[in-house]
Amino acid sequence: MSTPRPDLAAPHWLVQLLRSKPVPVPWNMVARAVVALTVPLAVAYAAGDIAVGALISTGALPAVLSESAGPYRYRARRLGGATLAATAGYLAGLLTGGTPALSVPAVILVAAVSALVSAAGSNASVAGLQMLVFCVLATGQHATGVRVEVLFGYFCLGAAWSFLVALASWTFRATSPERTAVAHVYVELAAMLSATDEAVSRVARHRLTTAMNTAYDQLLTARSWLSGRDAAYRHLLNLLSATTPAVEASVAMVNAGRRAPQQVIDHFVALSASVLAGQPLPEPPPMPPGDPDPVLTALYAGLVRIGKGDDRKRRAPTPWYRRLREWAGSLASGPLTWVAALRLTLCVAIAEVVGLLVPLERSYWITLTVGIVLKPDFGSVFGRAVLRGIGTVIGVGIGAVVLALGAQGWVLVVLSAVFAGGIAVGKVRNYGVQSAFVTPLIILQMGLAHTGNWSVVLARLVDTALGCVIVLVFGYLLWPGSRRPQVGGRLADGLDAVAKYVSHALVEASSGEARLTRSRARRGAYRALADLRTAFQQVVVEPSANGRQAVAWWPVIAAQERVADAVTEVGVTIGRGVPPPDPGEVELLTAALGELASAVREQREPRSMPLPDAPRLSGVVDQLESAFDAVRGPDLTERRPPRLVRRFLPYPRRT
Repeated sequence: MSTPRPDLAAPHWLVQLLRSKPVPVPWNMVARAVVALTVPLAVAYAAGDIAVGALISTGALPAVLSESAGPYRYRARRLGGATLAATAGYLAGLLTGGTPALSVPAVILVAAVSALVSAAGSNASVAGLQMLVFCVLATGQHATGVRVEVLFGYFCLGAAWSFLVALASWTFRATSPERTAVAHVYVELAAMLSATDEAVSRVARHRLTTAMNTAYDQLLTARSWLSGRDAAYRHLLNLLSATTPAVEASVAMVNAGRRAPQQVIDHFVALSASVLAGQPLPEPPPMPPGDPDPVLTALYAGLVRIGKGDDRKRRAPTPWYRRLREWAGSLASGPLTWVAALRLTLCVAIAEVVGLLVPLERSYWITLTVGIVLKPDFGSVFGRAVLRGIGTVIGVGIGAVVLALGAQGWVLVVLSAVFAGGIAVGKVRNYGVQSAFVTPLIILQMGLAHTGNWSVVLARLVDTALGCVIVLVFGYLLWPGSRRPQVGGRLADGLDAVAKYVSHALVEASSGEARLTRSRARRGAYRALADLRTAFQQVVVEPSANGRQAVAWWPVIAAQERVADAVTEVGVTIGRGVPPPDPGEVELLTAALGELASAVREQREPRSMPLPDAPRLSGVVDQLESAFDAVRGPDLTERRPPRLVRRFLPYPRRT
């Protein structure tokens, strides 16, 4: 095998950008997308007017593009909000599309509202995007020659159809998504305890954290209106809460480098099967005879706790007016949302002006590209612009092939089904893949409406390229601070979360309330670290200083995770024959973490801090010292790295 040449290797940011997420194909989402988008085409073709089916399938797009896995209550709120917002945006675009003097201000206003709405949460962000996208699309619908009221009626029919398809299985699947989420926690526990080396166990621990976060999100935010299902919901939430001690003990065992007994792994697998089937839980295995260590004792005690369950009190839902007040407070609390809204509004305005001045066919696609790429909370602007451009080039090529072959009739229906399934896969795998299937689908819909030809194919390519250029120039290269390293603040917030976990985990929890507080602190710390990892993965795709510093900070994230695992290992032994550490020792640990957070925020080298020398805290101290070394950077007296690399290391030690 030949040795790869470093000078020919692709840049790190490009590799990260083109990498597909290693997640399973969401076949349920694929099936729903195919049914929602192709059934109207098939029925309309059988009735003799496939162009009507194309208009109806356009109304089905908001739900397909907003589809997300999760409980039915959550999906109903997400898809319902996105569909209503898309319908409102579509109507605004239809009413103003014939007159540029009205359509341009309307699109700019909708863009500003879309960005501001994003501060209210994930569902509101998706709804805001759909409102902008379909407002822009509707401004170009006058070219079809169909009356506005007819277009709006077909759109509403398609929106209602896709919403029905997305939630049709709610009546008989009930709490199945919630059961699946809880069962997945036990599957990941078994996978983590079965890992044979540190690298595999580290990945498995990240997957376990994701599974725990997902399960809690689904059970805490998705509530049912029916009392019978509410009882099932409470049962699953109590079961998940009772699993926390077993999770902590499992993490502690893995962190200690020990293998769990096979009967424990088999029990987690049996638990997952029982939860999925809705059957009674199996009895936990007995603890081996002898004098086991505290970590093993905590693990078996955690298994017993799962069987007993918890009795969590039902949390009252947050009133709508309080959520509205929190959103308004987020707008007034800082400039970030307003800055994002200003950037999106400015770029949309530039796109609208370009569309007016440059003689392009259906130039609304320029604004559409800008709005989708520059959504403020969907990751790196640079990365989305590049992926959108690559995906559109591929999609235009596919659309050109379809037009060249002159496909007709049922062949077009089948091709639409393929493109719809590709959109569902691209949503979870790679944004570029999604763009590659969205483009030919819309080109195909235009062709079915008797407005598509070769000029449409070429126009999509030119419009998308112009939209990406506007985003990269005005929304990225020339926008103040877009390329400046901004990852330190998130890193410091993660250190604060770990410090809070230390203060609660290393004390004896003698009451149920204290145990609940410690459990919440642990979930908060691991959730913060998981969000931090996700944020850095979004930034690392940029070739600017922001992306290169994210790469340099990566060892600090890993060090934080190891500190949290070491704290968990000590915490699960407290109260099982092992007394808690001295409060002064815990205070030294939290002070050291606070110094790290301050050093990151203030962009300086951290000061040396006294650390406890108790043997039982040696693992925590070792990992904390590694975190200090990671923040300081490599010792330049031993080896001086290349100047470009040294420039973007966190804080090199002064020589």
